Amino acid sequence: MRHGDKLNNLGRKTAHRKAMLANMASSLILHKRISTTVAKAKALRLYVEPLLTKSKDDSTHSRRTVFAYLGNKEAVDMLFKDVATKIADRPGGYTRILKTGGRLGDNADMCFIELVDYNESMLGAKAPAKAKTSRRGGKKKATEAKVKTEDKKEESTDENNKIE
Repeated sequence: MRHGDKLNNLGRKTAHRKAMLANMASSLILHKRISTTVAKAKALRLYVEPLLTKSKDDSTHSRRTVFAYLGNKEAVDMLFKDVATKIADRPGGYTRILKTGGRLGDNADMCFIELVDYNESMLGAKAPAKAKTSRRGGKKKATEAKVKTEDKKEESTDENNKIE
């Protein structure tokens, strides 16, 4: 019986599961977005978010700890140089899971897991904030109408002066 066992074993033995999560975490850090199943993405989120939190403190101890989990020098280097600077002010929630539907062969639930601060399309969508507009438009239109009528009057007087 389970009785409170919160770890998803993903149908693998311990060594295989740890190696798979380390490889997926390295790929996520290097590529910023990977495609996988929803179950693996949820397990990866539990695995990688503490590493991202640890990367905020750039010390020898935290680098060695993260390397013990990842086992990839390039991923550790990129994590502490590039990723840590972007997530420095974020208090948590560094990853996002976007479901994409079923896989073609076996209809497994697929998704993208990505680092939140690296999705340009979502960051770009938030950037242009619209000015708040009102549905009442009485005064604004009235002033525009006055300006237009004054312009027309000036044009007509100019034309009359030219003719005379």
